Amino acid sequence: MANLAKFAILASMASYSIGEAKTQLSRLVNEAEAGEEVVVRRGQRPVARIVAITGGEGPVRRVPGRMRGRIQMREDFDEWPSDIAQALGISD
Repeated sequence: MANLAKFAILASMASYSIGEAKTQLSRLVNEAEAGEEVVVRRGQRPVARIVAITGGEGPVRRVPGRMRGRIQMREDFDEWPSDIAQALGISD
């Protein structure tokens, strides 16, 4: 029953076949940006929706130095353990 209700909602939206969507993609993206949900279907079966991405979902701008003071390394972080150094021939 839930699938039937979902299909009825999708059927009421503007829907296009995959071929139509390929040739009119720019217009469909404009519709999505205007707030419309566009359904793409394979035959009569809906398979995808085109919707606009809103505000907070965009990429996060990198801020250099954001982790300053939060990361600590031990003074010997770049030293090999003696048994591994010997196995690799780095030390005697």
